[in-house]
Amino acid sequence: MKRSSVPPPPPAADLQEVLAELERLGTQETRDGYARYGIVGPRAFGVAMADLQALARRLGRSHALAGALWRSGWYDARLLAAFVEEPERVTPAQMERWCRDFDNWGICDTVCFKLFDQVPHAWAMVAAWRDRDEEFVKRAAFALLASLALHEKGGADERFLASLPWIERAAADGRNFVRKGVSWALRSIGRRNRALHAAALAAARRLADSAEPAARWVGRDALGDLTRPRVKQQLAAQPRRRRAR
Repeated sequence: MKRSSVPPPPPAADLQEVLAELERLGTQETRDGYARYGIVGPRAFGVAMADLQALARRLGRSHALAGALWRSGWYDARLLAAFVEEPERVTPAQMERWCRDFDNWGICDTVCFKLFDQVPHAWAMVAAWRDRDEEFVKRAAFALLASLALHEKGGADERFLASLPWIERAAADGRNFVRKGVSWALRSIGRRNRALHAAALAAARRLADSAEPAARWVGRDALGDLTRPRVKQQLAAQPRRRRAR
């Protein structure tokens, strides 16, 4: 039987034990890969995501450990915090503190995709962050919106339809990481169902015709994705939803 590359941590592992395990798992190859993907400057051990997730499963959920990992400042520790945190214990104040610490797209997107979209305050924080000036706070608003579009089960379309004007307004932001987050949100909304696909396509076409270069880029990027045959096939395969009488 093949042994796991991540041994179980000691019982009641504390922060220093977990950091030592992260250091053991880290590699120069993974650290070098961060720069290739635009993740520049973090204090990092270089732990592969598969090993990070395996360690998180062995540790289990712990609000206290997640907070300690975040405060350590290590990139890999903060990624791990997103997996071990208890979503029901996350407050808006904690979301704001962590969001202000985002310094690259990797930590921003992982926290939004793996944790923040499970928190009851997720929609409120999208609204709180969508017009902020800080690059990664604003990206977080749209990364979180994209994550909600991908993961929220059975949600009403109205919230997503109401978010399209936010997307169209933010699309004019020329900063690379913001516009990519905005495009991600628009594409994810358009993949939820046929009605939202039609609304997202209309928004994407308006953006593609914009005089603003950043907005044109977002519109064309979203159009390229939402008009792909595979996306159309996936939407066509969805059961038709009955209209409320």
